[in-house]
Amino acid sequence: MSSATTTTTDSNPAFVLRAVKDVAFENRPVPSLRDEHEVRVHIAQTGICGSDVHYWQRGRIGDFVLKSPIILGHESSGTVVEVGSLVTNLKLGDRVAIEPGVPCRRCDYCRAGDYNLCNDTIFAATPPWDGTLAKYYTVASDYCYKIPDHMDMEEAAMVEPVSVAVQICKVADIRANQTVVVFGAGPIGVLSQAVAKAAGAKKVIAVDISQARLDFAKSYAADDTFLPPRGASGVDPVAHSEAIANMIKEKFGLGEGADVVLECTGAEPCIQAGINVAKKGGMYVQAGMGKEVCISLSSSSGRLLTCNSRMSSSLSPRPASGHSP
Repeated sequence: MSSATTTTTDSNPAFVLRAVKDVAFENRPVPSLRDEHEVRVHIAQTGICGSDVHYWQRGRIGDFVLKSPIILGHESSGTVVEVGSLVTNLKLGDRVAIEPGVPCRRCDYCRAGDYNLCNDTIFAATPPWDGTLAKYYTVASDYCYKIPDHMDMEEAAMVEPVSVAVQICKVADIRANQTVVVFGAGPIGVLSQAVAKAAGAKKVIAVDISQARLDFAKSYAADDTFLPPRGASGVDPVAHSEAIANMIKEKFGLGEGADVVLECTGAEPCIQAGINVAKKGGMYVQAGMGKEVCISLSSSSGRLLTCNSRMSSSLSPRPASGHSP
């Protein structure tokens, strides 16, 4: 039997994506524990991720397609209000940050420690699973992390996007004294810049088309910023991206190019420029998600780039290396 501070007759208001560009508040049933290893969390804060916007605007991300209504949200913190009988790491009233992807624990990926590659992950707000933009959310107890007293709930909700930035930099294998160019100065781009600096990067350069975002990036973590000029009408976009890459290398004295490029926008011009700004034998990590794009394989393979992608994070100390929704 579980212990709880609320009853199943309590209300559970939720922010529901009913269809593409169709969202509404609904009162959903209070979720029950799926097994005695789970806890129910009273959600306090939830951030809006780019993936939430993608599902709202387009109804899909890659192979994950919205076919029925789901509750959005996965960057969350809250207070434990129900505890399964077999839970030993949490108690009622604990304040926690939530890891939103719970794997099967049995497949080869999970058993190898790469649980964020699991094909059977229950990932919040990834069809068909409901997310955390509701009063209550149930989740495996070992995928909740108690937060210290000095951390407020808004900061705790930021643990998930910070873990994404950490994963991006882990995949990039950033080392001390390297130069890093980050395309995108949105939340994930800026956090990746900060993690890169914490990992020992010598110089971190932020690239974005918004001067306001670049100003914030410079105040937060970036050593330098670059606002690319718009391409003239009729100019080949690939040639323009190559020109942008050369401008970045010249302006910041990168010589052959950056040791590491983190692409955090998913925009085709940034991807093209990012591949070209990396030095021969450098590291390129595709973190941004967008529509399908075309890239020149000769630009990367001919220069022996190591190209990786990041599709998810892992909050726990388990080893992890790569992808998920």
